[in-house]
Order: sequence, then C-alpha cells, then structure tokens
Amino acid sequence: MKSSAHIATLQAARIAKRLSKHWEHKFPVNTATNTIEIEMPKAQLRLSPTLSDLYVEIKAHDESVDLVHLQQVVINHLERMGNERLTTEWH
Repeated sequence: MKSSAHIATLQAARIAKRLSKHWEHKFPVNTATNTIEIEMPKAQLRLSPTLSDLYVEIKAHDESVDLVHLQQVVINHLERMGNERLTTEWH
C-alpha cells in the first residue's frame, strides 16, 4: 500500500528538515540526498522538497497499517514543524 501527496508550501525544505530532526531520535533517518527517508516500524516516509511544494510518500510494509491514520499523523507533524495550515489531497 502506498499513498502520496504534493503539498503546496514555500518552506518545504525547512519543514522536511525539521521533521527529520524531530523523528531521528525515534526512527532511522536518511538525509544523504535531497529526498529524506524516515523508516518507521510499519512504513517508510519519503519527503522530497522543491521550491514550491513538498512531495510526501508513505509506503506501508503490510496490509495491517492504518494508512489514513498515518497520513493524519504525518500532516499534523508537518503543520507543527512549519507553523502553517497545509492543504493535502492524498492519492
């Protein structure tokens, strides 16, 4: 199972970096490229910032993952990191 969204924001790189720093004490984080990968126990989160948006991809490792709940957790954290309301449409 996979879910993705393009989130319009002018602070995509800042938000992605702040979230990776916030979660690096809990989960393995790879920031070697422009794409940040966060390996959660049941899913992988990829954050790819551009100048005008943040591409977010969640890949569930198995069918037991509540993808809708995980989407909400991710967007809530991104909003907190950026101090702004984000409009998201997951695909």
